[in-house]
Amino acid sequence: MRIVGIGASAGGLAALEEFLRHTPTDTGLAFIVVQHLDPTQKALLPELLQRVTAMPVQEAQHGNEILPNCVYVIPSNAELTVENDRLKLDQPREPRGMRLPIDVLFSSLASARNEGAIAVVLSGMGSDGTLGLQAIRAVGGLTVVQEPSSAEFDAMPRNAIATGCADIVAPASELPNRILAYDKSVTEPDQDESPAKQMEPIKAIIAILQRHTKHDFSLYKPSTLLRRIERRMAIHGVATLPDYARYLENNDQEVQLLFREMLIGVTAFFRDANVWDYLCDYALEPLIGQLEPGEKLRAWVVGCSTGEEAYSLAMTFTETLERLHPEKPTNFQIFASDLSLEAITVARAGRYPSMIEDQVSKQRLARFFTKDNHHYQINQTIRDKVLFAQHDVILDPPFTKLDLLACRNLLIYFDPMLQRRLLPLFHYSLRNHGLLMLGSSETVGRLNHLFKPLERGLRLYERLPHDSISGSSFLLKSFPPLSNLSKEQPVSAPIYPNGESDNLQNAADHLLLQRYSPAAVVLNQDADIVYISGRTGNYLEPAAGKTNWNIHAMAREGLRTPLYTALKQAATQRDPVELNDLAIETDAGVQHVDVTVQSLNEPKALQGMTMVVFRNHPVTKRRKRSKRDGATATDQSDEILRYQAAIEQLSEEARLSREELQASNEELQSTNEELQSANEELTSSKEEMQSMNEELQTINTELQTKLDDLALAQSDMQNVLNSTEIAILFMDQNLNVRRYTARAANIISLRESDVGRPLSELTTKLEYPELEDDARQTLDTLMVCEKQIKTNEDRWFSIRIMPYRRLDNVIDGVVMTMVDITEAKALESSLREDAALSPQSK
Repeated sequence: MRIVGIGASAGGLAALEEFLRHTPTDTGLAFIVVQHLDPTQKALLPELLQRVTAMPVQEAQHGNEILPNCVYVIPSNAELTVENDRLKLDQPREPRGMRLPIDVLFSSLASARNEGAIAVVLSGMGSDGTLGLQAIRAVGGLTVVQEPSSAEFDAMPRNAIATGCADIVAPASELPNRILAYDKSVTEPDQDESPAKQMEPIKAIIAILQRHTKHDFSLYKPSTLLRRIERRMAIHGVATLPDYARYLENNDQEVQLLFREMLIGVTAFFRDANVWDYLCDYALEPLIGQLEPGEKLRAWVVGCSTGEEAYSLAMTFTETLERLHPEKPTNFQIFASDLSLEAITVARAGRYPSMIEDQVSKQRLARFFTKDNHHYQINQTIRDKVLFAQHDVILDPPFTKLDLLACRNLLIYFDPMLQRRLLPLFHYSLRNHGLLMLGSSETVGRLNHLFKPLERGLRLYERLPHDSISGSSFLLKSFPPLSNLSKEQPVSAPIYPNGESDNLQNAADHLLLQRYSPAAVVLNQDADIVYISGRTGNYLEPAAGKTNWNIHAMAREGLRTPLYTALKQAATQRDPVELNDLAIETDAGVQHVDVTVQSLNEPKALQGMTMVVFRNHPVTKRRKRSKRDGATATDQSDEILRYQAAIEQLSEEARLSREELQASNEELQSTNEELQSANEELTSSKEEMQSMNEELQTINTELQTKLDDLALAQSDMQNVLNSTEIAILFMDQNLNVRRYTARAANIISLRESDVGRPLSELTTKLEYPELEDDARQTLDTLMVCEKQIKTNEDRWFSIRIMPYRRLDNVIDGVVMTMVDITEAKALESSLREDAALSPQSK
């Protein structure tokens, strides 16, 4: 049984009625309705909705079992959630005006039902329901939104659609059929095709995904792929896999949606609490004990999804390190990776709904989180310890030298071959005696020579030292050629003008360029090297650390400063800049070099770039020391002049930078003043909105008072009718029961549930078969009908049928009064008998 959560606010009653009016009574689904209600008044929503559906509609009660084909409505001043197939009612946690009951219900549905959850957002103001839709979308449930143009208030539907998490968008009257079509497609998939026939279109779909997203899903389990694909097919009403493959070919947006569907992951804080308890109490202590002084504890969370598991590990590390070494600061680093950029974005923000109170203890919430309205923000001290990155564990290089690697509930989506390749890679990434955390449904399989379990049933393993992965060919076998995706485009062979590869002129030119042309590099506008000609090792060397192709980082000592000045000068002139006899420190000693820097405008492919040419300075014969002094002084003087020119240029650049910063500062001050003005306007608007809210509240109180007066008048009328001792039956234009008095129920079998039933279906004690015909005749002719009718209990009633006339002089049914005349009839009969006996006596 699937559960459909329906959220609505302003204008939601009409949308709810439209939705339920078009919902069949035998869907097998359960419906839970949450609407923003006045917490001080009893809700009339169940009675109003019961008029438009034959399904039983009832107010939700705490602990009620959720049954199919039933509608449950939230009571006023309560939060409604789902737990273990039962309804749960709680007092609202937030003050009035800040409550988000729709998000609360949807989030609980996501936790309780996962892929079986269905969420519907109807008309309303604000953004309640949007976060709940995201939670249900994250676990693979169905998200449905009313078409904004058909909603009386479109703020809630528009906010939901803007997040990109709405699977179906349609008017309220069309949503039930769309949901039922999806439910049927998912629960009753087409089984006519064999698995072998299904794999061909699946391979075509994988190829389309790979072509558009550069990610290969061919090593995922076919069952996982098929389930995710069938869900998208059900949403669009596509019947077969080949049809969906053709649909993908012509719809780039659907390709991206399917890619996001493939990456849906389920996660939570401290999932499987006994694993985290064992990790904190026992497993981490020996791991921390083997660290060298000053060494960091390193961990990698593979497939981190929206970050809950990575932050759980960070909190566990913090608590354990403080417990074991309270005098030292916590020193650890966690790498968290996932293929989904959207999930990584959420994880980096570290902002989670208030529903995490069910997952995280109050102590941890108080210490590691900051409460912000309906959300919890992870504290910066924990956030700084986690580095999030978009990463494909199948294709990208792994993180290494790890003390702990957590890969929970990710391997279950991969086929056995990929699992057997990834687990040795995890072994390679871990340090000796490092820990591997797997999901509750995952194991290391036959690789027990690489890992040993620490505690039975916890899926927590310790790395074992093993020589089988130490060979140089290990990474070539296990990483990265797990995919058929080509990483580099093939380089075509050179084409010679005459079509002859051994052309003498071309071969000679090629040899001369290779061996005798000066070393040179081509730079882009950021001074990054984009092309290298010849051997530049004597002038440039790779910088330590992360790969950096910027020439300023690669220039050897003695070349960096003059080259920086020359590049700046060359960018402002067309003539080349010459640097002569620069002394560069190399591994073999000091080398003298001439450098030419030329900005390029032609050909078009090199426009905007700069070429730097290196030539070794000619070596002169050694002269006597006395003769070299003058030349040395001249060289030193030239070098001093170059440095002075560089200093002057740097000073000019600094002056220009100061002026630009001053201008930017003035612009920022102006922007700040504008923002302050806007803030004041918003504050004023807020006060106006508050005033309007108070006025609306007053109007609402007046309307409620009028409703109370009407209810009192109705009670007075009911008492008057019951006190007359006259049986009265009110019927509408279709002769359906509208109202009756207590004495009428003694003559005609009537109960409260009979309101709305036609007169022809009621049983009566009256021997009056023409009752319905007389009533209809009165309704047609407006003539009063009066008759004396006997009952099957030998009682007599005077029946009077007259039109029901409203205050606006409109005929809206009939009124039938029944006066007991049994005693009058008996007296009349007695008088007739006496009159008949009198002539005889005479």
